[in-house]
Amino acid sequence: MEELPVLLTDLGLILFSAAIVTLIFKKLKQPLVLGYIVAGFLVSPHMPYTQSVVDEADISVWANIGVIFLLFSLGLEFSFKKIAKMGAAPIIAAITIVFCMMLLGNCVGHLFGWGDMDCVFLGGMLAMSSTTIIFKAFDDMGLLQQKFSSLVMSVLILEDILAIVLMVMLSAFAVKGDLNGGQLVSSVLRIGFYVLVWFLCGIFLIPMLLRKLRGILNEETLLIISIALCLGMAIFSTKVGFSSAFGAFIMGSILAETLEVDKIVKVFNPVKNLFGAVFFVSVGMLVDPKIIVEYAFPIAMLVLTIIVGHAVFSSFAYFISGQNLKNSMKCGFSMAQIGEFAFIIASLGLSLKVISPYLYPVVVAVSVITTFLTPYMIKFATPAYERLEKALPDKWIYMLDHLTIATPTLSDKQQLWKTYIVRLIKQMVIYYVICLALGLIVYTVGLPFFKSFLSEGWANAVSAVIALLLMAPFLRGIAMKNLRGKEFVELWNDRMINRLPLTFIILARWAFCMIIIFYTLITYSDRFGLSLSLAIAFIAVVVIVSSRSLNRRGMTIERLFMENLNARENYMESMKKSGRRKLNDERLIDRDIHIASITIPDNSQFVGQSLHDLHFGSRYGIHISSIIRGSYRINIPGGVNVLFPGDVLNVIGNDSQLATFNKAITETVNTDIVKYENMKLLQIELTSRCPFVGKVIGDSGLRDDFKCMALGLEEGKEQLTPIANTRKFREGDRLWVVGEEPNVRRLASLM
Repeated sequence: MEELPVLLTDLGLILFSAAIVTLIFKKLKQPLVLGYIVAGFLVSPHMPYTQSVVDEADISVWANIGVIFLLFSLGLEFSFKKIAKMGAAPIIAAITIVFCMMLLGNCVGHLFGWGDMDCVFLGGMLAMSSTTIIFKAFDDMGLLQQKFSSLVMSVLILEDILAIVLMVMLSAFAVKGDLNGGQLVSSVLRIGFYVLVWFLCGIFLIPMLLRKLRGILNEETLLIISIALCLGMAIFSTKVGFSSAFGAFIMGSILAETLEVDKIVKVFNPVKNLFGAVFFVSVGMLVDPKIIVEYAFPIAMLVLTIIVGHAVFSSFAYFISGQNLKNSMKCGFSMAQIGEFAFIIASLGLSLKVISPYLYPVVVAVSVITTFLTPYMIKFATPAYERLEKALPDKWIYMLDHLTIATPTLSDKQQLWKTYIVRLIKQMVIYYVICLALGLIVYTVGLPFFKSFLSEGWANAVSAVIALLLMAPFLRGIAMKNLRGKEFVELWNDRMINRLPLTFIILARWAFCMIIIFYTLITYSDRFGLSLSLAIAFIAVVVIVSSRSLNRRGMTIERLFMENLNARENYMESMKKSGRRKLNDERLIDRDIHIASITIPDNSQFVGQSLHDLHFGSRYGIHISSIIRGSYRINIPGGVNVLFPGDVLNVIGNDSQLATFNKAITETVNTDIVKYENMKLLQIELTSRCPFVGKVIGDSGLRDDFKCMALGLEEGKEQLTPIANTRKFREGDRLWVVGEEPNVRRLASLM
């Protein structure tokens, strides 16, 4: 008789219990997270009346995978650009809430006489409200469309981000046992450095990888690639001293900016649900009724702390962020519970063995109670405001409802300076971080490699040169970026006095670039010497500032990055304008054929040809049901219809036919790079040397030879005189022409 491994038996027991309990909770319209916790308690050793999980160690491994996948999934729903567009109000509210609740939780823990580490982790757990539970409560109560709910959801997203940072901070605190102010700042800067490097590199490389593979990607391969990227970043994150969950979140946020994110979310959801269920069941397995009974008073006090704390501090946080008193109380009362991140932080503490075993079941009990109370707290916000309104003088209520944080009004010139300085600082920070990252990579990877077959002196020299060559485009960005930008030019031309600080900024940028080069040289080897290093740095800055090829390379890198960063946003905007519908999943009845949407690339060789000449049916076995072009659709196109760049073809065929056709569309492209030149309008006077003199416009070669267009003749009238087809050009004619700048200049040189 075959004997199943213990792990498989335990997994089956967990999922069977979770299936039954969550169906009951779904019927009762309660959060499934609570159902998983109850299911975990039922299969735990603490429940003597049901079968228990045998090997809890293996289940904890699965639970850790669940945490990684949960954080990866959260990253897929997160966007750095959305956070940037939120404004200051949600940021102020989120930071205030987290700080106040952490401080309150820490104080309450000390009142119970708990250890310092227990109190620190308790504060982190109490600071994190549950995005899932609040969203479900708003949905069930029909409040998602109300103004205050959108602000609450924005703050919850920011809280999730702060929770990720908090986990990293708590890990560092737990390992070192103490974290002073300098270490705190150092940890925050380190987190910021790695996040920025990972994000910049990820946005630059991963969309290009997915774009190259798009023709061969299906749901299976996309899922495998997504999980590989998730686990790869999780492993790399642990190598540099962060948690695996932090790396998974960063990778999810990078993929959130790609065009494939919707497909990734769709194929990854079942995996997330499976491992997420295992994680929350493992949380329930740690619930010990004896501990809950023993710590009944602390549990009750912590529930009261969360309810009162959020009612007061969260309402205050929303108030100082600019909300009126009523909306502030509705927002604050909504957040009075803890959820998923409290469990994750507790799991972190247990895995690091820095918190007491009783803290986990206590927090789970607090979470269950506050979750059940959430709808009642939301409903109680309005009556609480009405009672407060009656208790306070009318003058106070009016002042509180109309009090806002005043922002100083800047003049146009001050605003121009502010815009220029802020943009400059952002650019300098980004380019500096990239240079630092490239230097670290060469120092940690390249230098040991070269030392394996070169002498130490030569290895240092080669590594330094390679590092500087890699940094060169970004060093030029530090030295020269936006010197001809709109704000700089306006400030330079506005007043003479502006030129002094602007000149100082230019020199400071060059000096900063020189310092980076100098520091790189002396870091790799002290054999260069200070004088030689300074001389090399000065010469390198001169070359970098004057190099046109570096400028082109830098512009190419920046253009590719911005295209990748904005690809999804631009795609969604175009879909919104054209009213397109996704047809990828529309299956035809009882056939292995379906409709798919395929976009014609801008450089496709099929562009400009008619459907009759292309013979798609006979070549690939597919049929074109419609062509979507801009804001209109051509249904059942005929053979005379010509394809244009960007056309979206709704194609009918089976999987094999569509894959072959998609490959042909994406691979049959023009390899010549199209160069776009600025158009220039110019007035020229015809001389005796001009080849046009004595010829009519049709025979002049203006269009065919010079690629220019004649707009008309200047004859001193209010409007230009049109050129008749029979009129011959004469010496002294003043002709207005338009064309690409090089062509117009070539034409003018003949006059």
